[in-house]
Amino acid sequence: MLVKVNGEDVELPDGSTVMDAINSSGAPYIEGCVLGVIKGKEEIERHVNKYSIKTNKGSIIIELLPEASKNLVETWKQHYKEFENLRIRWTTSNEVSLGPVKTDLTPSREEYKYNRWDVILSLSGFTADSTHIIFSKTKHDAVYGAPAENKGVFARVVGGKKTIMELTDDDHVGEVKPVLERESTVKSATITDLNTPLADGNEVFTHVLIKTTDKSPESVEHLFAVLEKEKLTVDYESDSFVGFYGLQGLERNPEYVDQRRRGTVTLRNRGVGVGRIYIYREDRVSTPSHTVVGKVKSGMQLVDMVQYGDYITLKTDVDRIMTLSMTQSDAEDFLSANGVEQVREGLTDDDAIVVGQDPMFTMDIVGQKKLKTFAVPKENILQMEFDEKAPRSSWYFKKITGLLDSPVGSLKVHFAFPGMKVMMFEGDNKQSKGLIPENVPVDCVKAGQIGLTNMSRRHIGMLGVRFEDNDEFGPTGEPFGGTNIVGNILRGMESLEKVKDGEIVYVTTKKL
Repeated sequence: MLVKVNGEDVELPDGSTVMDAINSSGAPYIEGCVLGVIKGKEEIERHVNKYSIKTNKGSIIIELLPEASKNLVETWKQHYKEFENLRIRWTTSNEVSLGPVKTDLTPSREEYKYNRWDVILSLSGFTADSTHIIFSKTKHDAVYGAPAENKGVFARVVGGKKTIMELTDDDHVGEVKPVLERESTVKSATITDLNTPLADGNEVFTHVLIKTTDKSPESVEHLFAVLEKEKLTVDYESDSFVGFYGLQGLERNPEYVDQRRRGTVTLRNRGVGVGRIYIYREDRVSTPSHTVVGKVKSGMQLVDMVQYGDYITLKTDVDRIMTLSMTQSDAEDFLSANGVEQVREGLTDDDAIVVGQDPMFTMDIVGQKKLKTFAVPKENILQMEFDEKAPRSSWYFKKITGLLDSPVGSLKVHFAFPGMKVMMFEGDNKQSKGLIPENVPVDCVKAGQIGLTNMSRRHIGMLGVRFEDNDEFGPTGEPFGGTNIVGNILRGMESLEKVKDGEIVYVTTKKL
């Protein structure tokens, strides 16, 4: 049997399952994520109620009437492709006609009243062999040989009215196709498991593919960071869009703004919900607070089907180019495989660890085909782990260091005095708001524990670490009540003691 997997034809033995289809096609899929199975094109179109008729003057959108007879609607659905590549047959002050095609309709000789923007199946010469589509431009009376059922009216013009008014008999029709809206997909598709059996003509969707734009390099990098998780959770869904809030709160500069058409992917760049990623199910106007980062290239059906809390697989047409935490040698191999020339800076030894790259953003790198990689000795990088009992403090630390969207972050030393056995790092006054007391030390602060000053004290947001245990003051010199423990340094304490005021310290959670 023949099925489609993410739009590609796949031949399978009868009785095959969704799992068989995935294995045979090699389609991207992450265990636990939602899948979509649609019975086939006919099943989708059974629920479609809008069609696009493209002409050389523009497109016309018609919507099927709920009160139209089943016979008229089925006739249209059976024959709409036959109207492609036909010329406009005639135009008058009252109507525009397109055709003819052959149908099985029965004509009538009655005169009927028609309203403006009615769409009528007309039987010219009172014969079904000369069936036309009539677009009514005015309210008028006419004898079109239309079937008696609803006067032959089966649809109404809902878009492209100006196009209809401009058409002449010199114009022609190109493509005629269904307008697939979310309602059409949801009614004809189900979220399923891997053991669901398939039938001939079924369509399977395993992931969503996003075509990124080069007009928003910083915002696209944000999208890449959101997609670092193997399973992406749907944090919000409505008729209009689905939302992914993994990096909510991380600001980005406004970039490319455009209309948010169905399938558009945007980043909220300001206001409530800054940092959220949205995929639109319905058209929306442009707004300066939303940067366009891409467009769904395939898998929109899956976007239509997912619900709040579902896991979904999202892919991009361009892979992220991120060399931080790689060795200079590994970065060279990685960049070469992506057609990018490496320029080594800082420590250029093969085993040096990359802590900076220029340009920083993938879309800029793809355009320039060259990347500078700045590296330092491995022993100069702090490896740490976060304490799950301090979620707000951990978020703050990740945000100001850059660890939210990068594998290596950085801190600037604010105070380092060897005899004091303590080191402090600069915080961020703007980002430190809301650092309530959490994970406050009780009896002792251990050497290597990273802490910050919470909102109960004046120097909120200041970060620090001690090089020996202390049972009285935290890593920033505050009493225990004013201290939140963020996490622990696992490796690099020896090198840290040699760092001076104003120098940069690099930090990662990866095991190097």
